[in-house]
Amino acid sequence: MSKRPLILVTNDDGITAPGIRALIEVMLEIGDVVVVAPDSPQSGMGHAITINSVLYIERVYIDNGKQIEYSCSGTPADCVKLAVKEILKRKPDLCVSGINHGSNSSINVIYSGTMSAALEAGIEGIPAIGFSLLDYNYNANFEATKKYVKIIAKNALDKGIPNNVVLNVNFPNLLEKDIKGIKICRQAKANWEEEFDKRQTPQGKDYYWLTGKFVNLDNGEDTDEWALENGYISVVPVQFDLTAHHAISNLNTWNLND
Repeated sequence: MSKRPLILVTNDDGITAPGIRALIEVMLEIGDVVVVAPDSPQSGMGHAITINSVLYIERVYIDNGKQIEYSCSGTPADCVKLAVKEILKRKPDLCVSGINHGSNSSINVIYSGTMSAALEAGIEGIPAIGFSLLDYNYNANFEATKKYVKIIAKNALDKGIPNNVVLNVNFPNLLEKDIKGIKICRQAKANWEEEFDKRQTPQGKDYYWLTGKFVNLDNGEDTDEWALENGYISVVPVQFDLTAHHAISNLNTWNLND
């Protein structure tokens, strides 16, 4: 029986995306790899799950690697659920999601299918990491990320990730020689100033196209946005317990039982 760790690989850009192919390549250096990923792009799906339609999984053979691969008709979270409940014979030692084509820093973590897959693994008690590169180009170059993906994944396996915590890792779009290192950060306070571009079809029916710009509202030098803007890889520990613990004492002053 193999003593190598079992690693589940998934993403939200689809199973053929260059980012996941780069991630698979690195994970094969560390352990035995099973891939369960969407059969089409699922960016921005957040933690959506499929409940009103059927799910399909299919064994696929995309390259000549030693990994076992399945494509899934569902969302990134569906992929992890199916992997754990139906495909894998035991719980994996690590789940890695990505490498995403584009940023998942700051508020983007809320919308991210990449991070939702990692969070779903975390809910299942599996150490999990989401990886993203700040380059939205489909043909983005992931070479500079590979060294650091391996370092972070090996540390997660060797030292463990705190319970109920998942790591959100973002890479600046730089050559390896220009990356200054890795910083443990907090999530920056930022948001999107969104607009809807209203248009019409040739038949005169209105439709809308979401546009907007990202606005960083945080001047701190301990945030993921600061790290990325200054040439560092950001690592943010995130949790799926969304309780605002600091607000409980305030809410307990409300007159709720009169």
